[in-house]
Amino acid sequence: MKKWLQYIWPVAICLVTGFSASLFQKTALADWYPTLEKSVLTPPALVFPVVWTILYVLMGIAFGRIQGKNLQRAIGLWWIQLAFNFSWSIVFFYLTSPWWGLLVILLLDGLVYAFLDSVRKKDRWAAICFLPYFIWLILASYLNLYVCLNN
Repeated sequence: MKKWLQYIWPVAICLVTGFSASLFQKTALADWYPTLEKSVLTPPALVFPVVWTILYVLMGIAFGRIQGKNLQRAIGLWWIQLAFNFSWSIVFFYLTSPWWGLLVILLLDGLVYAFLDSVRKKDRWAAICFLPYFIWLILASYLNLYVCLNN
């Protein structure tokens, strides 16, 4: 049971963070975002909550794997990237600021890459859990840039 707890609370924190961020998006998703010119690569709206739920679970599992392994840098990077993840929704949607959102997501890309680099040799499974998140962020960065350049 103790082993499960090291995974449950980080997953719960990620899911709560994602849900909390989504509360800041509601108005913009209804009023502002639909008016923007978006890339043909933009997934349908119903894809986002499904993908993000999976990614948040994987992010929590990655954190669960690195606990107690003397990986302070990775733990710090994990918390910082989670804060940037949350703040992107506020900056892009709540503040309706694609350019500032782009800055936030590019910094987030770097933080997630740094996390991957810091764990890949010490806990391969933590890195594997984070890889889909990194790939999704690259797509999200492109989509953010597209909005910046075409609106």
